Amino acid sequence: MTVYLDDHATTPCDPRVVDAMLPYFTGQFANPSSTTHLPGRRAADAVEGAREQVAELLNAPPSDVVFTASATESNNLALYGVTRAAVQGHRRRIITLPTEHKAVLEPCRDLAGQGFEVVYAPVDRYGLVVLDALDELLTPETLLVSMQAANSEIGTVQPVAEVAERVRAAGALLHCDATQAVGRLPLDWRALPIDLLSLSGHKLYGPKGSGALLVRRALRRGGLTPLMRGGGQEGGLRPGTHNVPAIVGLGVAADLMRQQGDSDARRVQAMRDRFESALRSCLPAARLNGHPTQRLPGNSSVTLPGVEADALLLNLPEYALSLGSACNSGALEPSYVLTAIGLSREDADATFRVGLGRFTQEEDLSRLVRDLALVHARLASYAPPT
Repeated sequence: MTVYLDDHATTPCDPRVVDAMLPYFTGQFANPSSTTHLPGRRAADAVEGAREQVAELLNAPPSDVVFTASATESNNLALYGVTRAAVQGHRRRIITLPTEHKAVLEPCRDLAGQGFEVVYAPVDRYGLVVLDALDELLTPETLLVSMQAANSEIGTVQPVAEVAERVRAAGALLHCDATQAVGRLPLDWRALPIDLLSLSGHKLYGPKGSGALLVRRALRRGGLTPLMRGGGQEGGLRPGTHNVPAIVGLGVAADLMRQQGDSDARRVQAMRDRFESALRSCLPAARLNGHPTQRLPGNSSVTLPGVEADALLLNLPEYALSLGSACNSGALEPSYVLTAIGLSREDADATFRVGLGRFTQEEDLSRLVRDLALVHARLASYAPPT
């Protein structure tokens, strides 16, 4: 049986979420836009119930929650929606980080080709944004800053509150890709001056194909242009028939995160810390990436010099581990996140990621440490002498 340790790529769907979704595939299958009959109204009620659950997790008004199919779609709606609405304005600068997810970096590159000025705030060796450098980049021409709450590869948690205050003082908008952070870190929509926030269901034990973008009420009045046309769903920002089972699943997943996210995070972080301590005892050369303390509770980015990580993982087939972000799968180049924080190509190629979560078991991590040490020693013995 494979031991799953890749929760940053996707989390397993919680059985309680699956149970809540099942009726909406069969007996309660109506279209929530068909409110002229009872089945349609019940479906609409289910969508609005899920909206309230997502909102409650983040302390947001339900009206600020716009359902999408993924965090990638949410990121695209935020970036393209803001820029299209402001295309005639004088603010043409977009600021982001070189360590962002590709669902932010690729739209930014596209927008640069459309005449927007895209600049990248530097990060330090832990992946934290350099605040003084960000201040210098925040000019009167800045329209939007897009910064993730936490990095999916190295787990570093950004100082969102500090960044938000600086962005607001500059008169710009802040988009936060909170995909990895929602439910794991405190995020208070009412308290934080964030204008747009992206999340995904399958990163918080909900179904794939579900996501949301939180949008401030002020932006709904002409500040955000929809990506698609063809219906009035989601206040006209996301037309198309609602995926009711997925939305219900996202709502239940958010509610479970509200109830047990804190306790999950404490348990997972304690397991992670014990795993890293045991690993470094067995393999003293092991290095950890990301911030030592400002890091996602279930994240371990490990560099084991001397052995390429893809060879290491191929020799550990009973464990589901990854080299980094799932969006980089199949890439020939080293991780851009790792090189941005200063790792050499050789060290980046010797790095893998362990993602712990709600269903991770302590005994599996103990076995992983033992097996990593054995496989690493075997592969290192094959390496030519330097």
